[in-house]
Amino acid sequence: MNAWLGILLFLALAVAFGLLLGYAAVRFKVEGDPVVEIIDQKLPQTQCGQCGYPGCKPYAEALAKGEADVNLCIPGGEPTMLEIAEILKKDPKPMAAEATEPKPPMVALIDENLCIGCVLCIKACPVDAILGATKMMHTVIAKECTGCELCIPVCPVDCISMVTEEVSSKNWKWPQPNSVTRIPVEVKAVES
Repeated sequence: MNAWLGILLFLALAVAFGLLLGYAAVRFKVEGDPVVEIIDQKLPQTQCGQCGYPGCKPYAEALAKGEADVNLCIPGGEPTMLEIAEILKKDPKPMAAEATEPKPPMVALIDENLCIGCVLCIKACPVDAILGATKMMHTVIAKECTGCELCIPVCPVDCISMVTEEVSSKNWKWPQPNSVTRIPVEVKAVES
């Protein structure tokens, strides 16, 4: 009988805390800035930090507050800058010189013979593209790497380099299709 009483008491506490948490979630809900969410969706989500912010979301927040220029996103380039300028109703600014030059896709490459397993590159990688453990060799997951180069300066033995990603049938990606308009279909009645 004591076991059933304990189970019922535990169940009653779980229901009470569940209701309390549900009420608190509704009552103390924090509304986010919708402009931040819209801008964040337009950014490339590489989390590279080339804009001077630790990721795309902080850059979007700074843009929404008016604390950052619209032309800082190097991976997004001019198309992203124009979209953000339109959202914020600001005049577009010319991109920095390094952002206008097209770069081939780059991927980090770790020389595993030199790697000492310090894990500094793993901590620096914003997209978790580096795999390894302390005092063990590390490697880069090429399809996850965005080529942001944040892992290079933290490596104490300089075993990380950037290499161009050769396009092959294994890593080639279809371009986004153009918007397709529906072709009207005419249905004719068949006379018998």
